[in-house]
Amino acid sequence: MNNLENAINGFKNGQIGIFPTDTAIGVGCRVDDAIAINRVYEIRNRPKEKALIVLVDSVEMAEIYVELTSEIKEKLVSQFWPGGLTIICECKTDKIPAAVRANGETLAVRMPDNDSIRRIINEVGVPIVAPSANFSGEKTPFTISEVDKNLINKVDFVFEGVCTMEGVSTIVDTTVIPWKLVRQGVVKLVNID
Repeated sequence: MNNLENAINGFKNGQIGIFPTDTAIGVGCRVDDAIAINRVYEIRNRPKEKALIVLVDSVEMAEIYVELTSEIKEKLVSQFWPGGLTIICECKTDKIPAAVRANGETLAVRMPDNDSIRRIINEVGVPIVAPSANFSGEKTPFTISEVDKNLINKVDFVFEGVCTMEGVSTIVDTTVIPWKLVRQGVVKLVNID
């Protein structure tokens, strides 16, 4: 079984994996497996009140889980997806476990510019959560070799590959007016509202 099939099967079966996105190395699981989600929090020592970023393979998949208004699509999605922009949107809370969104009403979602990870998500059939592959508060890794070996030992598989951007995603909150730039990352935004 090759690396890609191994990752697809791993995610399908509720496993936790380490994998490259276009920006940073992520660690995660399928979005609809509450047990696996809790493991991701435990593995990373991440506070439960901090929501997780979710990766999708397409705009259509994103729309199953969040409200993408025509304005969000026109000003953000059409220009920066696939790519390094994470968009915080109103969440369809019946579709996303409370643990993913830290019991909130919003969801941070992104479509990465990485064909392999999008194919994996497509084959799994649901988004995957993808916080960076580090212990909470530690340095974000941009190559597999930068990932703490202790973290690697806690997951079920590692999907090899490279991050083409090597930086964190930019995060915009579209649930407030005006929209708010939460984190400046690889996508440089000006006049976002």
